[in-house]
Amino acid sequence: MAEEAAAAGFTPQVGDPAEIAARRGRKRRAKTDRADARLQRELLERGEFPGCWVPPSAVADWRQRLETYHDLRVQHTAWVQRIHAVLFRHGAPACGGLGTAAGRAALEDACRAYLSRAGQDQVTAALAQLELAGAQMRACRATVTAIARHVTGPVVLCRELYGAGPVTALAMTCWLGGEGRFSSSRKAVRFTGLDVTVYSSAGKRSPGHLSRQGPPVLRWCLYEAGKTSARAGAPGYQYYTQVKDRIDGKRAALPEARRLTRRGMHILDALGGDAFAPC
Repeated sequence: MAEEAAAAGFTPQVGDPAEIAARRGRKRRAKTDRADARLQRELLERGEFPGCWVPPSAVADWRQRLETYHDLRVQHTAWVQRIHAVLFRHGAPACGGLGTAAGRAALEDACRAYLSRAGQDQVTAALAQLELAGAQMRACRATVTAIARHVTGPVVLCRELYGAGPVTALAMTCWLGGEGRFSSSRKAVRFTGLDVTVYSSAGKRSPGHLSRQGPPVLRWCLYEAGKTSARAGAPGYQYYTQVKDRIDGKRAALPEARRLTRRGMHILDALGGDAFAPC
């Protein structure tokens, strides 16, 4: 809607719902659309309107491409899991590496030895969908990578942050970039949904869990980038191994993902509007 308003010659203003609700104060009457619009107009006239950052059209296009790539990855993984489920149902041994020739050969042998005709048809249909999703995923990744290599923000992030590849760097630029987006790195971590929520009542406190309130694509990219700390040459390898030995690898990757978020936010904030400029 912001793009449509801008195309019509207006200056769009997107408000922060939580901040606007706080400016309303204690409600003394039922909130209606008319009262809500009046409040926003009065805040805008007084220069107190808590606006949100409206991404440029190019950044919105990059976000859509990243979301498409993430959806294809999820779909690709789902079809692989469907094949494993069929094998498990018929008592066949698990076949790993379906993207390799050896994995496909093992799958064919398992299908002939263990699966019924209906099960073989299920695997055939899943393989066809797997091939289609894989081809589209590779094409989408090539496009995203080409974009990331010609934009200042992703290029700088790939150079400065260990574990941030083209896809992760472009995602960080799209959702964390922009001049003055965040006043602190803590708010950037909260935006990604990687922060731990806390609930306490009557002196009792429940275990914390991830809020998962941010963009799913950005959170997925940061988590995958955090897993690169498992490499021996990674800067956070020692901390990663300590947490992994004490808890598990998933919990060890989350602090590294938050660290990447904080550093990436500061790098993009220093670049300002140049983060979206071509290079």
